[in-house]
Amino acid sequence: MTALEIAMAGYLAFGQPTGNYYETITKHAGLQVIHADGAVTLRLAEVGREESAADGAKTIVVRLKDEHYPFEVARYIKTWGDCAAVETWAEIRHFEPGPVRLVRADSFASPVVVTSDVVRVLSLTGIAKNEANVSRSSVGNGQSVELVSSAGTRNAWEANASMMVEFGDGVDEERGKVLGIALEWPGNSCRRVRRNWDGSRTEVFAGIDMTTGPYTLDSGVTFTTPKAVLVWSESGRGEVSRQYHRWAHRHLMPHGYDLHPVLLNSWEGSYFSFTEKTLTDMMDGVKEMGGEMFVLDDGWFGRGKYARDEKNRDRTGLGDWCVNTNKLPHGLGWLADEAERRGLKFGLWIEPEMANTKSWLAEAHPGWILREEGRDLVKGRGKTQVTLDFCNPAVRDSIFNQLDKVYDDLILNSQLSTLNYIKWDCNANIWNPGSPHLAADRQPNLWYDYSKGYLELMARFAAKRPHIMTQACASGGGRMDFGSLRYADEFWPSDCTDPYRRIFIQWGCSQFYPASAMACHVTASPNHQTKRETPLKYRFDVAMSGRLGFELHPKDMTAEEIAFAKAAVADYKRIRPVVQRGDLYRLVSPYEKPLAALMYASEAKDAAALFALGLKIDGERTETLKLRGLDTDARYSVCEINCGGRLHLVGGARFIASVAGRDLMERGLDITLFGDYDSAVFEVRRVCGGGCGASEAER
Repeated sequence: MTALEIAMAGYLAFGQPTGNYYETITKHAGLQVIHADGAVTLRLAEVGREESAADGAKTIVVRLKDEHYPFEVARYIKTWGDCAAVETWAEIRHFEPGPVRLVRADSFASPVVVTSDVVRVLSLTGIAKNEANVSRSSVGNGQSVELVSSAGTRNAWEANASMMVEFGDGVDEERGKVLGIALEWPGNSCRRVRRNWDGSRTEVFAGIDMTTGPYTLDSGVTFTTPKAVLVWSESGRGEVSRQYHRWAHRHLMPHGYDLHPVLLNSWEGSYFSFTEKTLTDMMDGVKEMGGEMFVLDDGWFGRGKYARDEKNRDRTGLGDWCVNTNKLPHGLGWLADEAERRGLKFGLWIEPEMANTKSWLAEAHPGWILREEGRDLVKGRGKTQVTLDFCNPAVRDSIFNQLDKVYDDLILNSQLSTLNYIKWDCNANIWNPGSPHLAADRQPNLWYDYSKGYLELMARFAAKRPHIMTQACASGGGRMDFGSLRYADEFWPSDCTDPYRRIFIQWGCSQFYPASAMACHVTASPNHQTKRETPLKYRFDVAMSGRLGFELHPKDMTAEEIAFAKAAVADYKRIRPVVQRGDLYRLVSPYEKPLAALMYASEAKDAAALFALGLKIDGERTETLKLRGLDTDARYSVCEINCGGRLHLVGGARFIASVAGRDLMERGLDITLFGDYDSAVFEVRRVCGGGCGASEAER
């Protein structure tokens, strides 16, 4: 079986004849409508099929039409020759005399024909500062498991728009049949897995969530579902993850395999309390440690009585995208030049989707704020934050033009530099689900139209300034989704930067999302969120397993800590290509043992990076780690890096000059962790084998 065969299996529509005596029509469906005349069934038949090829991809279009109503569905199935992922989506259109209401319009809705007595669903769930918890649920005979996220914006918290369906007992990282389904969608979503009464049939659905009401579709207008990305593996969950990572690098993320910089974000180092000197001091510190970029976070904008400053903090200014010259008298161009003079690139925080009620924008355009007529506004951060109506093109145009002017002014007022990075934040849900822009009978359209507006604005920025790297943030990991990653290169997994918690969060993220997309920052100890105290080495080792960065003020570090950080960054830069571009292998789960072990191996099998990240360990713990992704016939060197004074290979060695790949994979490496919050990182390089006398990195 392949993902393509699964995608082509069919599209379950309500009312479709089944040929089953006991259930003559399909009732559990992915497409359900109310026709203009009030009828509720569909009878779709294939009326055509087309195939095309472009840019290394092949696309199949299956055209369906109702036998009675002028109602059409075009199903798209897209494949690539260099990865096993399959995209599928639907375009829905009608020519009925009045509007049709879409009760359900899934991207994927199909039976999956796999004989199995056991079906389980792996999903990611959580909340702010506790994202991406891995959950597994069994689907019994006659039962359904439904995963719904309905926040409107920060949807990756409640239930990430992805899941794996496991068929059979004993499914793990390397064994078993697994179907992965992930939506390219930042908005409300629903994934369902249903088994019939005797378990002989499993049906899988994935699409937008429409529990807030049907979408009203006018005649002649095309409704396009989000794309669903399918991956099929008969070698366990690990292969599903690797295929998603390859697809995201090669066919989704704007800058694909580009290496992501080591950056310092100003937030936890200064919050709202900064001056120009605070920021240039941070630049000096991160440059000394080997950093490559400085990112200015919240607090730089607003004017007059609504300027965002240390006093007003998060209560004012959102929606007024102009520089607060009281805090930054020389402007952003000067600040970007200061970064450039230190050899650093420059980045900036924005929150385009939100406003404060205490802002010039809210004063001038109260009708641009999502609200329900007759109800008091529900407000978020600072008791003034509200969500803008991104269903309205005029709102999106205003925000685009404001921010475009900020970017232009930065460049015009800069002698040396440009803007290289945007952190796009989102700190509110849709708490006031009413759009002044939409007609009364179209209010349920809000949830879909808002998300389309968000993606349209991201696409607009990306098209005008394609060189800019973007991070999708939403009070942490609320925008951890493939929809945002079509225009962003990374996401912020969580506002919790405690490395102990981050081990679990990043483990969950890795099920679907590549390491290069996971922003992982070294922060202060005690941690600002949990107050946990952890060693600097531990904080580095956990962050080095993703996209390494800092979120602290270097002036608060000792000379010894600066020296350690400098060496750690140098180590990271050496292994960065394999971490950010390599194939991930999860070796030991933190859900099963008091440590997480994972490794990245290059596609050429010439390099690898191995991480052993301890949790709470009483005394000492020795673990045998069997490596993966190497050439069994090659020989490798193994070197512990980022050492903090204690070595972790059993026997006390730091360096193994030559060991067979077969031995590393079959016998493994014995490592010992010592007590709470201990960790080890190993660099693995091919030294001989496969017809060469040196690794690709050395040639």
